[in-house]
Amino acid sequence: MAGERKRVLVVGGSGYLGQHLLAALASDAGRLDVAFTHHSQAPPQQLLDALPSVRAFHADLRSGDGFEAISASFGQPHVVVNCAAISVPRACELDPPAAMATNVPSSLVNWLLSFGNDDSLLIHLSTDQVYEGMKSFYKEEDETLPVNMYGRSKVAAEKFIVEKCSNYAILRSSIIYGPQTISPVAKSLPIQWMDSVLSQGQQVEFFNDEFRCPVYVKDMVDVILSLAKTWLSDGKKVQVLLNVGGPDRVSRLQMADSVATVRGYNHSIIKSVSASSVNRGVASPSDISMDITKLTQMLSIKPISFQDGVRATLDAEANS
Repeated sequence: MAGERKRVLVVGGSGYLGQHLLAALASDAGRLDVAFTHHSQAPPQQLLDALPSVRAFHADLRSGDGFEAISASFGQPHVVVNCAAISVPRACELDPPAAMATNVPSSLVNWLLSFGNDDSLLIHLSTDQVYEGMKSFYKEEDETLPVNMYGRSKVAAEKFIVEKCSNYAILRSSIIYGPQTISPVAKSLPIQWMDSVLSQGQQVEFFNDEFRCPVYVKDMVDVILSLAKTWLSDGKKVQVLLNVGGPDRVSRLQMADSVATVRGYNHSIIKSVSASSVNRGVASPSDISMDITKLTQMLSIKPISFQDGVRATLDAEANS
């Protein structure tokens, strides 16, 4: 692969992680050809204006429509990052067939296999919700026993990729947080939402008994770039499964406390409640905090603390 411009395709590039990743990849436009797929009819114009070197393709992950057009005009990608998913657990619960059809990337994998070689690395975003949530700091080799349809669809995706692909990295991500994207995404961003409700000075309830390891978006991007660069530079096959979270195990209550600390809000408006006090229409795991020892040892990446990530997020919003 030496001397050839490397092609990177971000599937679901108009989403939250996708846009942050595209911005990072576009900064290396001298050596990389970068493209992304979007499911909506038109790609976000703000994104195209901000990143003129990046190409957009309409593609349907369920049917595979659109991938042949990518083959024809972009070519076989050296790296594919799959960020596309139905990631709202309740939406998956309401429509299991849609969750499986979207979250198990069979059309994407079959398209890559159709090239008949191992020249593409697939980096696939999975989730901490593959774990049952009955203990702290899950390791990659722990059994996957998801409690909801979202987790089950992601376990099915992991199994499919491991069976079919010979060159892959599966990243089990926790909650990804950070600054807003170039073209603002419609979904609520966790730190910005907490900041908004706490700024009103009214009492707000937060769960005290569900634990995660939220990861700052720029750390998530660095993990993906590190894996991609390793493959592009030495061409050695990758077959890896990694937990990707931040270093801190926190509840929603502790997350809100961090936002209040950074902003100087009154902590007395933060009310501690149990997750069992609310019916969300979907089972939610209690503690899916993750051990990230393998990540830090393999890639020498040390994700920033949650408090520092909150500060960075709110600083970025203030300067945008």
